Amino acid sequence: MIGKLKAMAVLKLRTPGMHADGGGLYLHVSVTGAKSWIYRYMLAGRRRDMGLGSLNTISLADARARAADCRKQCLEGTDPLTHKKIKMRAAKADAAKALTFQECVDAYIEAHAPAWKNDKHISQWTNTLRQYAGPVMGALPVKSIDLALVLKVLEPIWLTKSETASRLRGRIESVLDWAAVRGYRTGENP
Repeated sequence: MIGKLKAMAVLKLRTPGMHADGGGLYLHVSVTGAKSWIYRYMLAGRRRDMGLGSLNTISLADARARAADCRKQCLEGTDPLTHKKIKMRAAKADAAKALTFQECVDAYIEAHAPAWKNDKHISQWTNTLRQYAGPVMGALPVKSIDLALVLKVLEPIWLTKSETASRLRGRIESVLDWAAVRGYRTGENP
């Protein structure tokens, strides 16, 4: 029978151990009183326990929904624990790909600095990009930089400092091209 536990009873439980809700869902109460949800299942003749989260963050209803998803995966022949690990690795890889514009600027300068004639070029690139582009888009993910943001950087200086604006536009374009080649962004360069 699924749904043995009641929401109020879950909050009041103090007895250490595994408390079954049914369908493989358990509330684990530790000796310290910490409570967490466990989904217990058998796959290929092996018993597996999968943590679903703490009672502080996952309600009884959410835990039941997660357990139902896990049961469905088991019926399809997929190991829910392996599936969870794959999703976590993919999320970690996506986070690594989500570099900010400023991180891309720093990496671009570091990669190209040895080929530049002198230290003056390095400081010019660093200073113009940090001074003008940094406040507007430095902290944003490079994949979210679009034409509107580039214009927001360039328009304030386009008429008063046209040479600086022109160089800045070229530098932004170079950094965005560099990021696209490395897979940190897709689409057209604004």
